[in-house]
Amino acid sequence: MAVELTKLFPWLAAVFGLVVGSFLNVVVHRLPRMLQAQWKAQCAELEGREVAPEPRYNLSVPASHCASCGARLRVLHNVPVVSYLVLRGRCAFCGVAISPRYPVVEASTALLFAWVAIHFGWSAAAAGALVLTAFLVALALIDADTTLLPDDLTLPLLWLGLLWNLSSVYTPLPQAVIGAIAGYLCLWAVYWAFKLVTGKEGMGYGDFKLLAALGAWLGWKMLLPIVLVSSLVGAAVGVALIVLARRGRHIPIPFGPYLAAAGFLVLLYGDRLAPLIGLR
Repeated sequence: MAVELTKLFPWLAAVFGLVVGSFLNVVVHRLPRMLQAQWKAQCAELEGREVAPEPRYNLSVPASHCASCGARLRVLHNVPVVSYLVLRGRCAFCGVAISPRYPVVEASTALLFAWVAIHFGWSAAAAGALVLTAFLVALALIDADTTLLPDDLTLPLLWLGLLWNLSSVYTPLPQAVIGAIAGYLCLWAVYWAFKLVTGKEGMGYGDFKLLAALGAWLGWKMLLPIVLVSSLVGAAVGVALIVLARRGRHIPIPFGPYLAAAGFLVLLYGDRLAPLIGLR
């Protein structure tokens, strides 16, 4: 029975990943808008202004609907990937093209979940890695869209990392606590050094919190591999965007997606990367 479950686990994880990916599409689309509404209300309260009540809007309300015609989607229209293929990428009601990003996120999440399942097998480490992966996908996409890394995701992710390491699943708890502290402080120091030298802000506080969360999950020894991998990839992509896409140098490039990608790779292969840079 255990052998059969081990063989089935990657497939089950992939199917679960499709469902999670569909939910992550909702989170990535709605959470920034929910935060903007909160900030607007808070600003109005501080200024003593009254804000007209707005329709209820959260991760579950309103129900999924077409952004073009507003028609409420049926259950069959929400089947991950399959519904997109059956509908040939168009709304069933108005025929407007649906962004291919939705099935791409669903399929990518499924592949990442299967990768995690194959790497860790049926274990507590796999369960935690699936949670971490889902958060990283959401954070990477939100940051790419809005240059925001919401506290609503980074802070729970940090506490979950410490919780998972109460039993030293990925690293002993003391190393996880030090990782959270050092992860925040190292980017905080880089931020202020860059600002003092250039007078500009090189990154946001959300980056500090994301690295702190990764430190809580993986321990302080994995911070250097994460920073090195994310910096190298980020620099390469940034140069490519400037040279090939003619992106202006003044346009900020979000660092969160590179931190998230590096965190995922170090989660799986950090034990191989650490010795390469002198960490044991």
